[in-house]
Amino acid sequence: MTDARIPFRPVLGRVPAYKPGKAVSAPGRKSFKLSSNESPFSPLPSVAGVIADAARGVNRYPDNRAAALTSAVARRFAVPPEHVAFGCGSVGVTQQLLTAIAEPGAEVCYAWRSFEAYPVLADLSGASSVRVPLREETHDLAAMASAITSRTRLVFVCNPNNPTGTALHAGDLVAFLDRVPGDCLVVLDEAYREYVRDAAVPDGLSLYRERPNVAVLRTFSKAYGLAGLRVGFMIAHEPVAEAVRKTMLPFSVSSVAQAAALASLEAEAELLERVDATVKERTRVRDALLADGWAVPPTEANFVWLRLGDETLAFARACGQAGVSVRPFGGEGVRVSVGEPEANDVFLAVARAYPRRN
Repeated sequence: MTDARIPFRPVLGRVPAYKPGKAVSAPGRKSFKLSSNESPFSPLPSVAGVIADAARGVNRYPDNRAAALTSAVARRFAVPPEHVAFGCGSVGVTQQLLTAIAEPGAEVCYAWRSFEAYPVLADLSGASSVRVPLREETHDLAAMASAITSRTRLVFVCNPNNPTGTALHAGDLVAFLDRVPGDCLVVLDEAYREYVRDAAVPDGLSLYRERPNVAVLRTFSKAYGLAGLRVGFMIAHEPVAEAVRKTMLPFSVSSVAQAAALASLEAEAELLERVDATVKERTRVRDALLADGWAVPPTEANFVWLRLGDETLAFARACGQAGVSVRPFGGEGVRVSVGEPEANDVFLAVARAYPRRN
């Protein structure tokens, strides 16, 4: 048999596979995963019951339109149903957007470092990435506006930003949007919106309503605790939403995921009590790190960011040896999810004992 010479796209040789946060196993001790920004809480009993009931119907295809869930989201956020589109997590919606908009010769602009799926998905779409460096751990909106050209089709603004947790205020974001041409789509990626407590950080939905070139991404993975079921959505004006619906892989939002998301919306008040608990832990973790001399930017997400430079991987190994997995970005820093108090205490003990060079 001769070697097959399959003509794969050249871009595959340049694009790294997406690397999710890993779990660790520390012999003789309990392990905690703080590497993927997951909710530390299992589904509410009412939601778990709905998931179990929905599982009995998985011999049938799901509603490809997600009609019931679309109506529920439209009611919850006071938007027309025609403005809502779903996908396999918000990252799936991101891919659908790029499939609809990007092509060779086009540009996609985003801050860097930001959500690590942006460059992978942009490259696979054939577009060119324009990365604008962060300034003081947050988006440099003035520089991003200046980076937009006639070839820029789409700009991602991750707010709060992943992995730094920093969030943009309304005045700065509005001034930026005023500079963006009307034929360039701005996607406000608000995967962590439910954790925001700074009143100066705008709800992207208040901005999209009067701006046809603004879309908002949300997810049920984080605050709603459905990361394993993969359901995200976008709210945008009808032409954008329709384009995203056209590029969705058929049946990619399962019937179980749709049922769980519906049940989660119905139990939202109870779920948001859990979010409040995570926010309190976030404050406790950051305050403890600051008291121990760490520089930790203000965070409005469910994680904290430590810029460690060359010590990044060594610090991540130290955490792993103690039974805590964190998310290292080599040469830059680590992102640490806010988990249950026990997990956070183990992480804080490692951080307190770590022999920093700076």
